[in-house]
Amino acid sequence: MAPRSLILHRLNSYFSAQIRRNHRLLSSASSSALHEAPSSSPSTSPDAVHMTENCVQRVKELHSSEASSGEKMLRLSVENGGCSGFQYVFDLDEKTNPDDRVFEKEGVKLIVDNISYDFVKGATVDYVEELIRSAFVVSTNPSAVGGCSCKSSFMVKQ
Repeated sequence: MAPRSLILHRLNSYFSAQIRRNHRLLSSASSSALHEAPSSSPSTSPDAVHMTENCVQRVKELHSSEASSGEKMLRLSVENGGCSGFQYVFDLDEKTNPDDRVFEKEGVKLIVDNISYDFVKGATVDYVEELIRSAFVVSTNPSAVGGCSCKSSFMVKQ
């Protein structure tokens, strides 16, 4: 085998194994989430997902700048992907689903579905403004063991 094709073969094997591992982790998380009763978690719980003042202020700014009558909530979810295995996804949503957990601070609501909650228990959501971007980020996550420098993806503890 040529050196280039050997490297490609090894990379392909590595990424295939990572995808299978992430799929197993997501599958086990979804089965454990099915056994938990969905609830609105108080933000004083150590397993709650917390919001910083910057995050709360930015969501309030978004509410005031929108002409729509419905108040949007910040939704945090976790998906396969990113440079570290899993990635955080932030959206603005007007409705909650039956399996969502709702965390509230100063009238601002953060929604996390049960499957994603297993990956972000005890995490802190922040809003950062940098020279090259401004975005919602998960600034700390006790379930993560590593991640990329942009804080949009992470690896989970085993």
